[in-house]
Amino acid sequence: MSKTEKYVAYLATYTSEMNGKGIRIYDVDVENGRMTEREQIEITNASYVTISHNGKYLYSITDMGVVAFSILEDGSLKKLNRASINGMRGCYLSTDYSDSFLLVAGYHDGKITVLKLKKDGAVDKITDEVFLKGVGSIAERNFRPHVSCVKMTRDNRFVCAVANGNDHVMVYELNHRTGKLKLSDIVRSEQDSGPKYIKFRRDGKYAYVIHEILDTIDVYSYETDSNGNPVFTKIQKVPTLNDYHAGGSAACAMDFSPDHRYLFCSNAGDNSVGAFSIDEKTGMLEKRFVLPISGEYPKDILCFPDMRHILSVNNESDSVTFFTLDLTKNTIVMNGPEVKVPKGNCIVMKKIS
Repeated sequence: MSKTEKYVAYLATYTSEMNGKGIRIYDVDVENGRMTEREQIEITNASYVTISHNGKYLYSITDMGVVAFSILEDGSLKKLNRASINGMRGCYLSTDYSDSFLLVAGYHDGKITVLKLKKDGAVDKITDEVFLKGVGSIAERNFRPHVSCVKMTRDNRFVCAVANGNDHVMVYELNHRTGKLKLSDIVRSEQDSGPKYIKFRRDGKYAYVIHEILDTIDVYSYETDSNGNPVFTKIQKVPTLNDYHAGGSAACAMDFSPDHRYLFCSNAGDNSVGAFSIDEKTGMLEKRFVLPISGEYPKDILCFPDMRHILSVNNESDSVTFFTLDLTKNTIVMNGPEVKVPKGNCIVMKKIS
């Protein structure tokens, strides 16, 4: 990586009377694995942010809607518009791979919302709304459906909606002309496993589903059959914790290394981060380490572009902790003091030079 490359990070937080700015912008020191706050953006309860695939726009959850920003040359944000999702505040959002549609997951109302995106990055009208049905087996957790993640397959054909309360992933075909969803498949997790996120490896051949109750990651191969239907085949299940983990833990975040050769996860309660190497041919995982992150409720994790540093966004201890990462020795070492951030939820990083 060239030393002239510059990066910026966007960290989304819940807001309160004491903390009214929901997005914080940081200048990133990649060489030393640290960040310096530059600016705060006023937005309510930014529970998740995402960057468009063309790198030009940032989208954020806000109360009962979404906000679109243009990313300026220096990494600053310029607000484009705000749009309603016709429902309760979402918990996750992503764009399709042509940046034509914005997908929003509703945890509280069990709803998938599809919105059209304009060519200038602004959010347009809602094209479809799907309310999930059914209940799970644990009344206090899933007496109603919860959608915790919406993600496109890498071929940009299908929307995978993680039904956290129903223990499965709904797979919908996206009509790129109308923005409508049509159910194509259901990928079923184990009962009472609590699937939270799904991510696809860069080549699109393998999917990874993390389960917050069972503390596992399931690995699936993905392909389409001769009729163009999605086919998911489970090939592996791995624990996100050590055998001697703390009680009351819940698997939380999941993210790839920049080169997609490693998968990282975090565990709330156990307050740890796990690293897994990915077999290039089979897509299967091999645990490298699970180590503490010096904070409470690591709600998100991020590997730096140099793959020599990693950070943890710790929601309940109001902090971000930074570590030097060594994937040859399978270690992380804290590389300086924590940065205080109230109720951090999600962080994304972008190259700006």
